[in-house]
Amino acid sequence: MFHGSKIALPLTLAVAVSACSTDNINAVSDNDSVVSIGDSLSRDASLIWPKLSLPLGKQSDIEQRVTTMLQQMTLEQKIAQMIQPEIRDITVEDMRRYGFGSYLNGGGAFPNNDKHATPADWIALAESMYQASVDDSLDGSSIPTMWGTDAVHGHNNVIGATLFPHNIGLGAANNPQLIEQVAAVTAREVMVTGIDWVFAPTVAVVRDDRWGRTYEGYSEDPDIVKAYSAAIVTGLQGKVGETFLDEQHVISTVKHFLGDGGTEGGVDQGDNTASEQALFELHAQGYVGGLTAGAQTVMASFNSWNGEKIHGDEYLMTQVLKQQMGFDGLVVGDWNGHGQVDGCSNESCARAANAGLDIYMVPTSAWKPLYENTLAQAKSGEIPMSRIDDAVSRILRVKLRAGLFEKPSPKNRPLAGKTQLIGSKAHRDIARQAVRESLVLLKNNQGILPLSPKQKILVTGDAADNIGKQSGGWTITWQGTNNTNSDFPGGRSIYAGLAEQVVAAGGEIELSQDGRFNNRPDVAIVVFGEEPYAEGNGDLDDLEYQRGDKRDLALLQSLKSQGIPVVSVFISGRPMWVNPELNASDAFVAAWLPGSEGDGIAQVLLRDAQDKVQHDFTGKLSFSWPAHANQTAVNRFDTDYQPLLPYGFGLHAGEAGQLANDLPETVQRDHHELAALRLFERSVVKPWIMGIGVGGDNQAIRETIQQNSVVYTRTIDKKVQEDARLFTFNGSGQGNVAIFGAFPRDLRGFSENQSVLSFDVQLIEPQTEKVVLSMDCEPSCSTSIDVSSTLASLPVKVWSTVTVDLSCFEQKGVDFSRVIKPFSLQTKGQLSLGLANIAIVPPEVEAATVSCR
Repeated sequence: MFHGSKIALPLTLAVAVSACSTDNINAVSDNDSVVSIGDSLSRDASLIWPKLSLPLGKQSDIEQRVTTMLQQMTLEQKIAQMIQPEIRDITVEDMRRYGFGSYLNGGGAFPNNDKHATPADWIALAESMYQASVDDSLDGSSIPTMWGTDAVHGHNNVIGATLFPHNIGLGAANNPQLIEQVAAVTAREVMVTGIDWVFAPTVAVVRDDRWGRTYEGYSEDPDIVKAYSAAIVTGLQGKVGETFLDEQHVISTVKHFLGDGGTEGGVDQGDNTASEQALFELHAQGYVGGLTAGAQTVMASFNSWNGEKIHGDEYLMTQVLKQQMGFDGLVVGDWNGHGQVDGCSNESCARAANAGLDIYMVPTSAWKPLYENTLAQAKSGEIPMSRIDDAVSRILRVKLRAGLFEKPSPKNRPLAGKTQLIGSKAHRDIARQAVRESLVLLKNNQGILPLSPKQKILVTGDAADNIGKQSGGWTITWQGTNNTNSDFPGGRSIYAGLAEQVVAAGGEIELSQDGRFNNRPDVAIVVFGEEPYAEGNGDLDDLEYQRGDKRDLALLQSLKSQGIPVVSVFISGRPMWVNPELNASDAFVAAWLPGSEGDGIAQVLLRDAQDKVQHDFTGKLSFSWPAHANQTAVNRFDTDYQPLLPYGFGLHAGEAGQLANDLPETVQRDHHELAALRLFERSVVKPWIMGIGVGGDNQAIRETIQQNSVVYTRTIDKKVQEDARLFTFNGSGQGNVAIFGAFPRDLRGFSENQSVLSFDVQLIEPQTEKVVLSMDCEPSCSTSIDVSSTLASLPVKVWSTVTVDLSCFEQKGVDFSRVIKPFSLQTKGQLSLGLANIAIVPPEVEAATVSCR
């Protein structure tokens, strides 16, 4: 529970636990002994996992209709129900031809590829897809499709929608009743555009705040996540037995199953090594809450559990979720997540279906070969017909429970086209309340906050008048980038909210991004923080804010040196190490990612025109605040719990607090504990991908023998069977072999620690032209080092180790905070060599083969 005076969270959700309890959750940590995965059939799920008391039992009329439809469906129609393509990759005619069971719009996908598509455009696409799905002229099927969308903090893909604080802010608000209202508003605005299905809530219990999706978690405390999951599901779907999936509610998705917030090092899509007991007690509580509230869908997670990708884990998806916990809805995959399963690709993955995946989320053109391969696998028996029928039954059951067979088409539904609901005042009022309650006051010297609006106030910082930055990722575009204030009609920046109140009270206000002013202010409000990011792109090496680029600190110190009181409003998707910024501030507010209603902040920061408090600071930390930059995994109930500010901390208006003005500012990084980053060790190390390419393009290596027009590769033996690869360049063009990731990685710890890029090489046939070693970063940097002489000096057909000082890349402009391709070897000539054991190794500079110091 929080340590404040707010409401106590309900922990009496109906759940019968067969052999365990969450009462002793404080005794469990992510580091508990790891269970042996072994043969999944040998494990007994009932020893740890509960039988849930779910509100929807099997309804005989619905089950009979499912059985009847299933008997009438062809195999082709069944497989089509299991395929979920994306709007950028299919046409209305594709829907008419195949009759997909569902489809989605990913982040940054819009009708007609138009970012400024109107609600009418969204409705028109929904109507066209629906009509094509029920048109049986080509596929013989009249089963309605359903559209799924990532409406994760409001209907965030649609211009003009109400955008709420991201989940981390809602967690600080500690108000499940408000959260239910937030979800209900989201459902209504989604229904206006004819969409049936929302991919929310995210119920990750974050254990390492380096994770770039930390802001999608409500709290580090699973009890909070459990209660919030129930509230969000109820708000989105309606209450079972009353308003469940009526004309104002949408299908919800509890995600991502399972353990996405507990990966090692906070690496997105990484490996969760928790014991099975900890997996339940820490990471599964959101499913207890969401499923007992009636959630109809669950999304599988990208991450692995003890090395096995969840999309291919039959034990978790089938034995635990469906059989033991009793979930009878559908399990949908994440964006080509099935392609990450061992032995699978985006175009083919029988293992995922056999493990319990009911719907493949398959964006890009991969949907067609996946459909054809899954059909062939069903015909051959590789996917048993019983598994196909189970998956389709679940899909049909959800559609029937949602009334999709009876409801009018999207454009004819009660809320469709009621564009006045999108961004309506009533909806924005709820968002403003959520903003107010999410603010956490961390520091307040002399009780400076709230401020009198009658003063001369300077508002500065690059987030002060920037609705996109205050809204964060998953905002219109996937990453929340490339947005301007004009993309948020009806929204208010933080500055706009402040200005309205200050002017009305007779005060003076000045906006200055760089801190310069015309009239000396009585106080400065500085609004600054993280740039928007979404999954993958937000992962960090540690929690130091603006590491290596302290421009915001310089602004704070400049104002402080002039004797101007400084109020900091910090925009972030996670707690961060900001000791220097705290020291330079008289007051410090953690505002998280408040969304489109920035004026909610003004209602708490400022008194009214009569100098009375408008709204108290009531937000409490739902994530512990770090005392050190490398204190990345500090969580309530830890055995050695020493945060700077504890879970549940938050000052009230006028309260001075406990933070000193001379917090330690020295960053202490223990590079001795920095382990080598393995990129290729017998095979490519996940999540990295190895590929061969021509002219810079790369095709992932998936076979023991693979080639393109320039490069041939096959597995070879160095010490043990197939622990290396041979690469032969024929000289007909520029060929390359590369190791790359789906998202950039923060590798500054290695560049700061005199590390090297190391690889074992066996020269088979020396090069005929220049060979370069490259490293790439995002958004657009690529550096090359000529290693021709180094390779030429190596003995032929003997394994040697080459090490390259990372400073060679840094001096040429590599941004080590965003490395996307750590290894690439390129040549236009002929060359044949073996490669093995590719890694970034600290600290090895003094012995580097290639040095630039």
